[in-house]
Amino acid sequence: MPTAFALAREIGSAPACAALGIPRATLYRRRRTAAVATPTRTAPRPTPARALQPAEQEAVLAELHCPRFVDQAPREIYATLLDEGRYLCSVRTMYRLLRAHNELRERRDQLRHPTYAKPELLATRPNQVWSWDITRLLGPVKWSYFHLYVILDIFSRYVVGWMVAQRETAQLAQQLIYETCEKQAIRPGMVTVHADRGTSMTSRPVAVLLADLGVTKTHSRPHVSNDNPFSESQFKTLKYRPEFPDRFGCVEDARAFSGPFFAWYNTQHHHTGLGLLTPEMVHYGRAPQVLAQRQLVLSAAWQEHPDRFVRRPPVPAQPPTAVWINPPPLQLPPAPAADEVSQ
Repeated sequence: MPTAFALAREIGSAPACAALGIPRATLYRRRRTAAVATPTRTAPRPTPARALQPAEQEAVLAELHCPRFVDQAPREIYATLLDEGRYLCSVRTMYRLLRAHNELRERRDQLRHPTYAKPELLATRPNQVWSWDITRLLGPVKWSYFHLYVILDIFSRYVVGWMVAQRETAQLAQQLIYETCEKQAIRPGMVTVHADRGTSMTSRPVAVLLADLGVTKTHSRPHVSNDNPFSESQFKTLKYRPEFPDRFGCVEDARAFSGPFFAWYNTQHHHTGLGLLTPEMVHYGRAPQVLAQRQLVLSAAWQEHPDRFVRRPPVPAQPPTAVWINPPPLQLPPAPAADEVSQ
């Protein structure tokens, strides 16, 4: 490849590649990789002759730091000095000097939000990571709502607990989580409960309950719906059902609708994210038997009409063996060194 580089500089890239019998894309790619792998060294920028001398810079900074100008913007200072018959430097130079001394920033006290870490949760079995959220159901009149609490196992997509209430409170959430843990026989250190940052999710009663149960809790980043995707997807399945009403007449109507829906969702809904298995099959360990039965049916179909399966004998879709909330980024291999590229 060094020969190709040298020849391309002499006669051009296209004739050099034609003479050596290599694609031009290969030459361009190797040249680009070599340029990235070999950092360029730039000489320090010389100081212009018209630049302010160190003594002059100190005088400008002293003026900027004086009590009457310490809270003023450089443009305001520049205009005030001009009105007084004085010129020290341009506005741009004032900004440059302030930046060099790390003084170019918002001077007023402002609310600074902390940096929230992206939650990375892995589930390889049921009852390892739960996701829970609350959605509103429209009531009989405008501005009236009922609140649907749902706890979902992200590995099996099984709804392990739900409740419809007339209000959203930490005490109701505490009751639902406690009853769900009892029903699923959750032991300390067994499950992680993930939620967004709603008032009920971050409340002290819920945090105390989870600590008493030995349950780890995590939260989404503020205003990031992708950190809680499984609950959001389940709510979409709920509200896009053909029989989902525009409004509910009372809380009993909402409960009467939710009961059959969650029974259907857990036991009859063939989930595309589970290889067309139902959440109940995966949650209670019946997936291997169901997949074996499906394989028998597909094998019989292949034996009867092998010509209808062009590439290979059919196999049933498999459920995932691991489910992530925010999987970690792939670790790419390091870029080749310059001497490796040139070989």
